[in-house]
Amino acid sequence: MHNLITDVRGLLVGQADDVAAATGVTAVVFERPTVASAAVLGGAPGTRETALLIPEMTVEHVDAIVLSGGSAWGLGAADGVMRWLAREGRGFPVGAFRVPIVPQAILFDLTNGGEKPWARGDGETPYGELGAKATAAASTSFALGTAGAGFGATTANLKGGIGSASARAATGQVVGALVAVNAVGTATIGDGPHFWAAPYERDGEFGGLGWPATIAPADTALRLKGGTGQNTTIALVATDAVLTKAQARRLALAAHDGLARALRPAHAPLDGDVVFAAATGQSGAPSDAFALTELCAAAADVLARAVARGVHAATALPFPGARPAWRDRFGS
Repeated sequence: MHNLITDVRGLLVGQADDVAAATGVTAVVFERPTVASAAVLGGAPGTRETALLIPEMTVEHVDAIVLSGGSAWGLGAADGVMRWLAREGRGFPVGAFRVPIVPQAILFDLTNGGEKPWARGDGETPYGELGAKATAAASTSFALGTAGAGFGATTANLKGGIGSASARAATGQVVGALVAVNAVGTATIGDGPHFWAAPYERDGEFGGLGWPATIAPADTALRLKGGTGQNTTIALVATDAVLTKAQARRLALAAHDGLARALRPAHAPLDGDVVFAAATGQSGAPSDAFALTELCAAAADVLARAVARGVHAATALPFPGARPAWRDRFGS
């Protein structure tokens, strides 16, 4: 176990960045077609192919899931992922063709100081190329913090980023989370270094500070950034259990509790919070509803931890007015 989503057997993660544009793409590539679903609880989502993840829809499996910056322009990242997978012969069979199934969610990072001329209609976006590069780079190890879809991400007070965590559930099966933290609110309490996710921390993975001795009313006051659509936290939780599409949907819904534990606020009208859920099926199915509940609880916990790890690991962008990183303000 390396405390990454890739501890779940059957998936790999690749990332690609555009440093000048301060944006990037994270691609999760499944080693074989995988059951997946999603839950969208934010008020301003940007997504692709999420309708087919509804349990009653025909397609049962996906080939990859993409998280990206770029707002709606970033949805082109899935094109690059599809091209790469098509060359590998992956996809849903339709006559003589195979169509790779690649759901995606995006976050807003247009105003973080990077150069994004395509957002003014000048030139092509880099996201197709970034998607292909991220897919080609997929492996069991990947960077946290300012990388991939989290490269340009921020929170209300600190730099956001890519986070990941994993755990073995009480069922014995592995559950992992991957998240790009770009929240309208905060992952930390008040003006201090403590994370809202502190009760779920393991082995000092984001500083080992716990909660502060007291939490004053001022610490719970909302701290918000940006305007409509300028936020969004997007995530994937995965397990090596065998799940149905409906059970994967339940896992995604339960995992949203992790966002609510780690961010204040979550699921706001100004957020587009999306959680995908995938089951690679390399261990047994949950024995009953109680076992599925244990998987759901583990998914919420690892997602809360992943959020804090993403902020804790981030480095600040080199632009005037850029939000400071947690490490800049509070040390390593």
